[in-house]
Amino acid sequence: MRRKRADRRFVLCVKNDDCDDLERRKVYRVIPDEKAEKDGYVRVIDESGEDYLYPSSYFVRLQLPQEAEQAIASAG
Repeated sequence: MRRKRADRRFVLCVKNDDCDDLERRKVYRVIPDEKAEKDGYVRVIDESGEDYLYPSSYFVRLQLPQEAEQAIASAG
């Protein structure tokens, strides 16, 4: 099943205070989580390969061209 483009969201890490599983200046895939977003968090797949909640202030949302989104998504 193909994911809709809206489901492929990415963020850029700009802060990683005390978070060994986040690298600043790296792009991470977002897992949609409305409740977390309402509480000021974002769920991302971090360096451990698992999805975790982090403060939204650690990231900047990215608007990428479709080709870039596909390349990042297929890279793993």
